[in-house]
Amino acid sequence: MPRPTVAQLLYGSCTVVVSTLAMLLLSQTSSGPGIAVIAVAALALGLLVALTVPAPKPSPRPAAAAPAPDKEREPVSR
Repeated sequence: MPRPTVAQLLYGSCTVVVSTLAMLLLSQTSSGPGIAVIAVAALALGLLVALTVPAPKPSPRPAAAAPAPDKEREPVSR
């Protein structure tokens, strides 16, 4: 599995923080199990966002040029 890029880590982390705050403010819950459910949901959403951020495509490598022959080859007689 390839390592996550900086963009994937950043988007995932920001999603976790923002979605946790938004869900806590909108639900107005103060119970322990409610906060735990919101935290787990925010972590799952952050993981989903981090995995769907497109990874950069590798740059194409230039094709290797064939070496130039030093001198012409003569056919071998048998």
